[in-house]
Amino acid sequence: MSIHTGHRQRLRERFMTEGLDHFDQLQVLELLLFYCVPRQDTNPIAHALLDRFGSFSQVLEASVSELRKVPGVGDNVAAFITLLTATCRYYQVNRSTTGEVVTTVDQCGELLLPYFCGRRNETVFLLCLDAKCKVISCKEVGEGSVNSASVPVRRIVEMALGDNASSVILAHNHPSGVAIPSVEDRHTTKKLAMSLEAVEIELVDHLVVADDDFVSMRQSGFYDPSECMLPL
Repeated sequence: MSIHTGHRQRLRERFMTEGLDHFDQLQVLELLLFYCVPRQDTNPIAHALLDRFGSFSQVLEASVSELRKVPGVGDNVAAFITLLTATCRYYQVNRSTTGEVVTTVDQCGELLLPYFCGRRNETVFLLCLDAKCKVISCKEVGEGSVNSASVPVRRIVEMALGDNASSVILAHNHPSGVAIPSVEDRHTTKKLAMSLEAVEIELVDHLVVADDDFVSMRQSGFYDPSECMLPL
């Protein structure tokens, strides 16, 4: 009898009894792969994934094309792993429901960080608030830097007007892992603030996100709303 006989059942029962706290990352990957590789030893695939990407978190953040290069990983496994990351992000975002009142930078960060969980590309989000700082919506504007043609200022203004927002907060991530606003970020923020001011909507802040950290451009002195006021 193989030493692997009953391995799946033992691992599942251990999880149901203990949770994942005492599992190592190889065992967690093995357990997950049970549900997309039904009749095969998943240990070699889990090893191959960790050897290529280095850690459990990096496996979950890998692109479909990179996952497919790993021996034993086909379309089904690549789709399943990608779905895991997307599901985690969906869960975190779903906990931040509309109607929440946002009055501090920390509250903004807490609400917006989940939207960037596991994202490999630079993505821009717009948080729309009513006159009482209650969340109306948080929508993805698009992928690409805030100054790129794919995320025009006009679209952001139209989205804010469409949601009847009194104020908005912009947020985008730096996949490089450095949450320092670039010169382009600062220029575009000022341009956007002036465009929103023209339709009586305030750009409260612009957050730059990197991993689990963020920088408030307003709090850090990179954005001063008073400099964006239109002359009377």
